[in-house]
Amino acid sequence: MNRIQRHKRLRKRIRGTKEQPRLSVYRSLRGMWVQIIDDDARTTLTSTSHKKIAKKISKMEQALLLGRMIAEQAKGKHISKIVFDRGGYRYHGRVRALAEGAREGGLLF
Repeated sequence: MNRIQRHKRLRKRIRGTKEQPRLSVYRSLRGMWVQIIDDDARTTLTSTSHKKIAKKISKMEQALLLGRMIAEQAKGKHISKIVFDRGGYRYHGRVRALAEGAREGGLLF
């Protein structure tokens, strides 16, 4: 089963609200992009990407730092609880490191 089909199946159940927005992950071979989205208002509350991190570290370390960065941005917008949307990717490797970094940063999901 490909990633797009998994993502569509997951998105049927996952929905971000103002009180508990959705943390959406996009991963490519080169990097990762993360957004916190309010699906009711159809707006992106905050976002960040691998481009804001030094290139001299491994992709796993980049994902961990990216999770911490998005958690700090969420705290600035008074967001503490989120719904994690892994984007159809399996929960291991960089996706898992990003989730752990976000938890370390203080996000609850």
